Amino acid sequence: MAQSAPPPYRRITDEIRRRIDTGELAPGNRVPSTRRITQEWGVAMATATKVLTTLRQEGLVRAVPGVGTVVAEPPSPRAAGAAAPRERRPRETDRGLSRESVVRAGVRVADAEGLRALSMRRVAAEFGVSSMALYRHVAGKDELVLLMADAAFAGIELPEPAPDGWRARMEAGARLQWELYRRHPWLAQYLSITRPQPMPRAMALIEWTMARVTGIDPVTLIHMAITLLNHVLATAAGFEDDLEAEQETGLDQNQWMAAMEPVFEGILTSGSYPMYAGISGADEGVVNLESIFEFGLARLLDGMATLIDRQAAGADGVRPSRRGHPEPAPPRRPRRPPPCPS
Repeated sequence: MAQSAPPPYRRITDEIRRRIDTGELAPGNRVPSTRRITQEWGVAMATATKVLTTLRQEGLVRAVPGVGTVVAEPPSPRAAGAAAPRERRPRETDRGLSRESVVRAGVRVADAEGLRALSMRRVAAEFGVSSMALYRHVAGKDELVLLMADAAFAGIELPEPAPDGWRARMEAGARLQWELYRRHPWLAQYLSITRPQPMPRAMALIEWTMARVTGIDPVTLIHMAITLLNHVLATAAGFEDDLEAEQETGLDQNQWMAAMEPVFEGILTSGSYPMYAGISGADEGVVNLESIFEFGLARLLDGMATLIDRQAAGADGVRPSRRGHPEPAPPRRPRRPPPCPS
């Protein structure tokens, strides 16, 4: 009787293992991501996840935050010569599962592989248990990601002493968010301006950021806060985009730009795009996420300084400077009396 073909995940696992054994994939090299596996072999995401889980359980690969799944270093000769312990599949109660440990594992997976690769099955693989074991601690993926986001904000350390001026405080709050999204690239794309998630820790950071703005009505103040937040979020969303693109194509940003250079060269030399052509001789990387964040932050704060100055001058004749400290406002010209009714 003909032997049945091995399941798809096993065939893909064998192929990636072969690449590792032959040195085609060396220690530290990225292995195909779950998305890449689905594209290259035409399988479902669940199958791709099982492939990486199997390789991880065999000790052939490991997850690296901000990079993805890479080939693990081979064991030392001493470790390799040691007698292998008899395998035992621990009970799920042996795994030390808790709400906190599940959330931490979810953050590790999302940091290394992106939010799209996160699933209950993928997180369960970190503990070597079935996905059903996680449902004792979280209701599902939606709740898990919400808890992950809240936990990420819990890691923010506010500076002491806190900046006193309104501008310095808003700038500090924006930079705290920016660094948070650098550490957790998936977070900026998860957060929503139109459908805000209930996260008290995130809300506390925004309150702290805006705490030194005075003399502004509540509606204007919330618009200022959301405008600042949206600038940081929208710019930081590029972190996750770039991570996913690198995992999918195998090219980092510099390599991708180098590959596209001939195409852009033809466009820029056409004479139809003078603004873009104007920076063709500038230093490499002169425009990047960091420069966009810095430029936008400075311009936003400049504009808010004008708004605060006008509000303060209209209220009591004293206005804050651009540094956030009060200074006398110029004298106002007397208003002309309204015309008398005839």
